[in-house]
Amino acid sequence: MNGFTFAFLAALSCACVLEWWLDGRQLRHVRAHRDRVPDAFAARIGLSSHRKAADYTSARLRAGRVALVYNTALLLGWTLGGGLNLLEAVWRGAALPPLLTGVGVVASALLVNALLRLPFAIYHTFIVEQRFGFNRMTPALFAADLSKGLFLAAVIGMPLIFAVLWLMVPPPQTTGQADPLWWLYVWLCWLSFALLMSWVYPLLIAPLFNKFTPLPDADLERRIGALLARTGFASRGVFVMDGSRRSAHGNAYFTGFGRGRRIVFFDTLIDTLRPEEIEAVLAHELGHFKRHHVAKRIGLSALGGLAAVLLLDWLLHQPGFHSGLGLEHPSNHGALLLFLFIAPIFGTFLGPFTALLSRRHEYEADAFAAREANAGDLISALIKLYEDNAATLTPDRWYSAFHYSHPPAGARIARLAGHAGNGSA
Repeated sequence: MNGFTFAFLAALSCACVLEWWLDGRQLRHVRAHRDRVPDAFAARIGLSSHRKAADYTSARLRAGRVALVYNTALLLGWTLGGGLNLLEAVWRGAALPPLLTGVGVVASALLVNALLRLPFAIYHTFIVEQRFGFNRMTPALFAADLSKGLFLAAVIGMPLIFAVLWLMVPPPQTTGQADPLWWLYVWLCWLSFALLMSWVYPLLIAPLFNKFTPLPDADLERRIGALLARTGFASRGVFVMDGSRRSAHGNAYFTGFGRGRRIVFFDTLIDTLRPEEIEAVLAHELGHFKRHHVAKRIGLSALGGLAAVLLLDWLLHQPGFHSGLGLEHPSNHGALLLFLFIAPIFGTFLGPFTALLSRRHEYEADAFAAREANAGDLISALIKLYEDNAATLTPDRWYSAFHYSHPPAGARIARLAGHAGNGSA
């Protein structure tokens, strides 16, 4: 044990205690307000729906607490418990070239870690979602999605791992010492990969999981076409996705960039909302584009990635990093794995800042929608979505500050009502 061991344990403990405390606050707050619909929603959402949302939120939080304990134990098992050492020994026994050994260790560790977390995904889908009437996933479809996901992870992820490790130790170098500028090469590689995937995903990957069809309603298509024309948004089309195959939840989004941009509505949302409400929801999504939120998030992600590789570069040169976190044999692939496993701990403490930025973007997109469509229609659409998705209307303020990427329901509706009152709609 050394300074890295104590720093790791301290950060892990603080993150776990913080998450447990936030979950507890949310549970108590939601339960305390379970039997009374907030005044702003009382005319549109019934008490039974409000109670369902409270119970759904509570069930997810309780399951999340179990997952928190389990994932913490799993992380300790991988690191100080010797799990990564065991995996390293298996691959070293295969007598492969160092680069292939590194790829094997990283890929197998990520695969085993994902499989060990799989029971919670199954529980969430077939117990929690099923209990509240949201799940439409069959075991066969779940298995098919899992198989496709693992196949894509192997086809896409393993070459990326190979490229990263090769850039850290380019042939014929075999000393295991990282190239002085490896962090720059890896950052450029990762950034190029991320941009490529944002273009490839909607065109080639998403259709492997869902069916995308052109908008069937001609009147709605004309309404949307007029909105796109007056906002200056060009896309490859407006599509309806068969989200109802897997879930009763509804949503809408646009994805891709350049010529690959497309607008997607869940079929569940199309069935729930009126045409003018759909237009308002789309105007909100277009607001993200017009206010350059996507570009800003890409830029922040790029800066975050650069900071991450610079930090990893520093850790590679610290003699106690590997041993302090349970690895007997220092290596570039070992450092990469340790970094991937422990980085989410520190993400807990950055949560309020990223969530605050996201909520600010949501408010800006709402303001854009109020100008280009109708604030009243967006309010009506959001209330329907809150009810249909069993979203709690009474979150705890500290929990929402850390975890909510969208403003709490009451604050968001109040802000939109102000836009309507000011004649923005």
